[in-house]
Amino acid sequence: MQIIKFVKKWMLLCAMAFGACVYLLFAEVPLLQPFGLVVGPYFEEILPLLIFSILYVTFCKIRLHDLHFRAWFFWLQLVRIAMAGLLVIAIISASSHELKIILEGAFICVMCPTASAAAVITEKLGGSIASMTLYTLIDNGVTAIVIPLFFPLIEKQADFSFAMSFMVILERVAIVLVLPFCCAMVTRRWLPKIAGKIQSVKNLGFYMWGFNLAIVMGITLHDILTASISGLTMVMLLFVPLVVTFVLFAIGKSVGRRYDDSVCGGQALGQKNTIVGIWLALTYLNPLSSIAPCAYVVWQNMLNSWQLWCKETYGKLKW
Repeated sequence: MQIIKFVKKWMLLCAMAFGACVYLLFAEVPLLQPFGLVVGPYFEEILPLLIFSILYVTFCKIRLHDLHFRAWFFWLQLVRIAMAGLLVIAIISASSHELKIILEGAFICVMCPTASAAAVITEKLGGSIASMTLYTLIDNGVTAIVIPLFFPLIEKQADFSFAMSFMVILERVAIVLVLPFCCAMVTRRWLPKIAGKIQSVKNLGFYMWGFNLAIVMGITLHDILTASISGLTMVMLLFVPLVVTFVLFAIGKSVGRRYDDSVCGGQALGQKNTIVGIWLALTYLNPLSSIAPCAYVVWQNMLNSWQLWCKETYGKLKW
């Protein structure tokens, strides 16, 4: 019972540790390596379906009339774009190749859209699922528009159109965000008994998110350990995202607090869809910069784990 209690209290950290251990087991033990090579890709393929299920369960608790535009939406977008713009200038002015890679990593962490499942942690921390959901939709749309402006300035060969960028992100958002939202609204409207049963299962979406995080952690560890980079550059690509994590959460909470919504503000600016960030880095920037969003996965979930512990222990957040 003590073990179960511990796992429930530190779900995010336990999920990351479990994912890392399972990956190392199947990657390093010769007898298990063939099985890992076969099964591993299937876990990656089910991620969109898993996130769809997590959000469907969470969105069943939302009422349409709760969706309202909040003033802090605008300010957080302004902050994110301004920070990204400053990093673009720093990247262009970088004096060395290694420094440019590190700055590109920081840029990707800032420019990543809000994680689709941010609403899950927001609910657990006592924030508004409706506000978080609407902000996430807006944030992903803004990202699709801004990316074609910034990326060609960083890498001249990153030649892609507004339409291509918008459609790629739109496809991802539609599958893991818009579709589960629509299904949840249909369920609430025409199948209220099913919606009621889903709502009655306490923390269902959160525990499903823990399973998802274990898979993501395995993928993240694989990307870090197989990266063809080492030394100071690797250390900085792992450390800089820690600084970015605290800065983004701090600014988000500060802005949100002015509108009595610090939980949503912190999650909106701080919890990132790093899968999109890794894809963007590998596709359009120096592939080595993708290590930064990989590290960001760890730092953001460690911070959220601490916040969840504070909420459960003290009944409120300490930060």
